[in-house]
Amino acid sequence: MSLRIIFMGTPEFSVPTLEGLKQAGHDIVAVYTQPPRPGGRRGLDLVKSPVHQAAELLGIPVFTPANFKDPEEREKFRALNADVAVVVAYGLLLPEAVLTGTRLGCYNGHASLLPRWRGAAPIQRAIMAGDEKTGMMVMQMEKGLDTGPVALTREVEIGENMTAGELHDKLMLVGARAMVEAMGKLEAGDLPLTPQPQEGVLYAAKIDKGETRIDFSKPGRDVHNHIRGLSPFPGAWFEAEINGRPERIKVLASEMGEGRGQPGMVLDDALTVACGDGAVRLLKLQKAGGKPLAAADFLRGTPIPTGTRLA
Repeated sequence: MSLRIIFMGTPEFSVPTLEGLKQAGHDIVAVYTQPPRPGGRRGLDLVKSPVHQAAELLGIPVFTPANFKDPEEREKFRALNADVAVVVAYGLLLPEAVLTGTRLGCYNGHASLLPRWRGAAPIQRAIMAGDEKTGMMVMQMEKGLDTGPVALTREVEIGENMTAGELHDKLMLVGARAMVEAMGKLEAGDLPLTPQPQEGVLYAAKIDKGETRIDFSKPGRDVHNHIRGLSPFPGAWFEAEINGRPERIKVLASEMGEGRGQPGMVLDDALTVACGDGAVRLLKLQKAGGKPLAAADFLRGTPIPTGTRLA
């Protein structure tokens, strides 16, 4: 026997869970995902989401409502007669009519150790805060933002130099396995739910472009966490004078360095940069319109001499 599942997700992060549930033998009766967006060459083509593309390859019907305000969309969802909805990074707030529109409700795969980092950017915020661990949680959804009871938890260590992109890829697979396990337990009637603690609530606000500039006056550890928490997207950046004009440069990888100096001062020919306390070494950089390069390769084309002040 298998569950009749409605799957709701949009980005690459969601795809392994969709595929895992299908491989586990569940009946995916429909996939909901965000509508196609402008993209492709010159942004003129409409591009289907990664989940949309994966669902089509699996032969699953796909629905792309802009929202669920229309009563007809809510009724269409309920008429699928699903046992459960599985939600992984869908990107829309679900009304109560959807949350209660299946026999067993909605279960969400969330990339944090709730109640820490509820909200939109839990992976980035965990790294930027210097957390040493995070995880994937399967929770039953309710009207509040990531407030529902937890069904299953899988912890993941955050390495000292791990970037948000690397953590994303690891959690993506951990989350898929966790959701498949949770749905197996739900099918067997053996999925206990535990209310979230009232203490320790933190919200992972969406990353704003205004917070992506590197502030070298902060302690080196904070600068390092900021860089790796925003890598690869949207990317932390600084400005330096290159060939007599200021140029914005992204930093996609770093490590803790040694040395002291005025914040933002380049201390050696390996791009060690002084911070408010300590230093960081910049390992991978990218100019506007260029490709990411290891520091040594970057410096061959764009010299940044010792003593240069980065801002």
